[in-house]
Amino acid sequence: MKHNKNNNAKKTKILITGAGGFIGGHLVNYFDLQQNTEIRAVDIKPLAEWQQVNRNAENVVSDLKDFKNCQIVSKGIDEVYNLAADMGGMGFIENNKGLCMLNVLINTHMLMAAAKFGVKRFFYSSSACIYPLNKQSNSNVIELKESDAYPAMPEDGYGWEKLFSERMCRHFSEDFNLVTRVARFHNVYGPFGEYKGGREKAPAALCRKVIEAKINKKKNIEIWGDGQQTRTFMYIDDCVKGIDLIMHSEIDEPINLGRSELVTINELLSIIEKIAEIKLNRQYNLDAPQGVRGRSSDNSLIKKYLNWEPEVDLHEGMKKTYRWIEEKERSK
Repeated sequence: MKHNKNNNAKKTKILITGAGGFIGGHLVNYFDLQQNTEIRAVDIKPLAEWQQVNRNAENVVSDLKDFKNCQIVSKGIDEVYNLAADMGGMGFIENNKGLCMLNVLINTHMLMAAAKFGVKRFFYSSSACIYPLNKQSNSNVIELKESDAYPAMPEDGYGWEKLFSERMCRHFSEDFNLVTRVARFHNVYGPFGEYKGGREKAPAALCRKVIEAKINKKKNIEIWGDGQQTRTFMYIDDCVKGIDLIMHSEIDEPINLGRSELVTINELLSIIEKIAEIKLNRQYNLDAPQGVRGRSSDNSLIKKYLNWEPEVDLHEGMKKTYRWIEEKERSK
């Protein structure tokens, strides 16, 4: 959705939570470039630890688990994009279920503040982790439709919190006339994401391991699981565009936001090896966190509503991601 700057038009006041994180940082930049907005960017991390800092935004450090803070940042806002969450890749969410559940405080208090101050639209970033585990137990997974969410059996911890928060959005719309939009993200990747430290996801983690092997002249690489797990991966540019389109649509039900291009972890590594021009010996760690066996996004609904779906080719997106991580690693 293209928005042109117009200094005479009334500016939309946007609040982006989790703005110091990967997706939040890109979303701040997206709206700063394309929409006539005033942006308030909020994150719990000190500003020096934000993935990106846009100096055109009002950048605020605040803990949104506290209702008082949610009220302070929501006052005078037209649109809320709630991306704030304590989360990471599979290595983090499998070992921090309690912390992931505490994210419900953020969405609860942000919804309460949005209703109190008459926010016009509220976007919530949900996850494909809400889908039942029994529908993701095979590598040859059937694409997950939005209607598959119930009967509920989501990923423990993180998935349950996301599903509960989806329901909260629905009921705040019903009870308080707050327009809410919910997108279920499927494995977002790209530059400025975490690539080490325990919160990184598979694309960034594999890029880092390949780069380390090249720098240190190693011949081996460790893969979590047997490499036959299947996933779809969505490039960050598609993610932020999709958020904008969904937020300003008439879609009043949770909807998938992800690519439908299914690959195994082994195939993902092969793409990275081709970009890096290296071939490594694969060592499989079957005791490491692996997540579900297979997960793929059914995009029928988003194509029906928007005549659009995420489109950036995986090889092209991974090339940009690899180059960014390589630059960071070689500049240390």
